[in-house]
Amino acid sequence: MNFALYKQMLKVHGKTILSYSIGSAFYLLLIVGIYPSIADSQAMEKLLKQMPEQWLKAFGLNTGMGNLTEFVAGEYYSLLFILILSIYCIMTANQLMARLIDRGSIAYLLATPNSRQKIAFTQALVLLTGIVTIVFITTIAGIAGAEWLVSDYSLDRSLFIQMNLVGLLLFFAISGYSFFFSAIVNDEKQALSLSAGVTFLFYCFDLVGKLAEKVEWLRNISLFATFQPAEIAQGNADLLPVCILLFALGMISYIMAILIFSKRDLAI
Repeated sequence: MNFALYKQMLKVHGKTILSYSIGSAFYLLLIVGIYPSIADSQAMEKLLKQMPEQWLKAFGLNTGMGNLTEFVAGEYYSLLFILILSIYCIMTANQLMARLIDRGSIAYLLATPNSRQKIAFTQALVLLTGIVTIVFITTIAGIAGAEWLVSDYSLDRSLFIQMNLVGLLLFFAISGYSFFFSAIVNDEKQALSLSAGVTFLFYCFDLVGKLAEKVEWLRNISLFATFQPAEIAQGNADLLPVCILLFALGMISYIMAILIFSKRDLAI
């Protein structure tokens, strides 16, 4: 790793990381804060019982309002968390590699006495630092919010931390293939299209598989199927195989990206 480059890139992307972290924490605190009014009302529970089971499962609402952990899993981690981190991974990976290659700015980095592998590895660390920061601040916000805003309703910290850990590994994998696309193509728009397209397809496969039993097999080819916050909140998830799979996919993607970038021809 080149520490000077890492430090400079953190300065460039620091505001972005902070804004995503604050946004994620704010939405989570908002959802935690409204839980008491939902928990004390029977109307929402009756409404959910009237909804189709497949629809509730698709949007992570099949846990009901049993406790704060299940409510947060369904209302935040099943959609908003995925949306926020997906956008961050795709956009930042594109800016760290593809944009520099497309605009020729990478030539200035290559002119320094640093190998291509070191440069790519440093850029990858910047991307991962952002993901870890966003998830960490979100986790702290959830725990603190449960203590300060809804002290009468307990949050299962162990399950909540597990939920965030699996989420972190999910976006380690997503950022991995986003970084891979960003490192192997010369065109910024093409890299962005590939990363966004694959992520969108994965999400659609998971959603359609939940909605329709006949095509439930589509979930087998979606990364998002590995992240089941509702099951984690209920303590029913087998996390070890999922964590190993996501970590392996992320590592392979990053290693391939760095190796290919170190050997490919650049039009600069």
